Amino acid sequence: QWYQRRVRGVIIGEKASQIPKDKIMDCVAGYTIAVDITCRDIQEQCKKEGIPWTMAKCLDTFCPVGNFIPSNKIDPFNTEIMLKLNNNIKQHGNSKDMIFNVPSLLEYINRHITLLPGDLVLTGTPEGVGSLTRGDEIYVAIPDVTEATFHVR
Repeated sequence: QWYQRRVRGVIIGEKASQIPKDKIMDCVAGYTIAVDITCRDIQEQCKKEGIPWTMAKCLDTFCPVGNFIPSNKIDPFNTEIMLKLNNNIKQHGNSKDMIFNVPSLLEYINRHITLLPGDLVLTGTPEGVGSLTRGDEIYVAIPDVTEATFHVR
């Protein structure tokens, strides 16, 4: 059983280690759209066994991403993002409603993990996580900026 959630991806442009929140956005090269897919069956088995859920998220094709968007092309604090599944809107939200904004997420991560150019950090998702089946079509977009369509195989 597969589940999807649309997310915005932050693409790192400069090495970031111990960079404070007020300077961390200087390390961002751009953004992308992505679909974070989880295999719930594997995830539940991992939970039962008390092991990391890594395999539930790392199967081939489980994180399709869209095109690179330069950092000056969108406002990371006010970005509309949507996902349609088989032409039905399943997720529609705005980054201004996220619990943690991009600087907060990156500041926390780079306090513990060095971020390198090209690293992709996926941010949160709004309500609407749902199941997928083979043959489904996933459309994800930042309206008027970028869009991508992915097919579930």
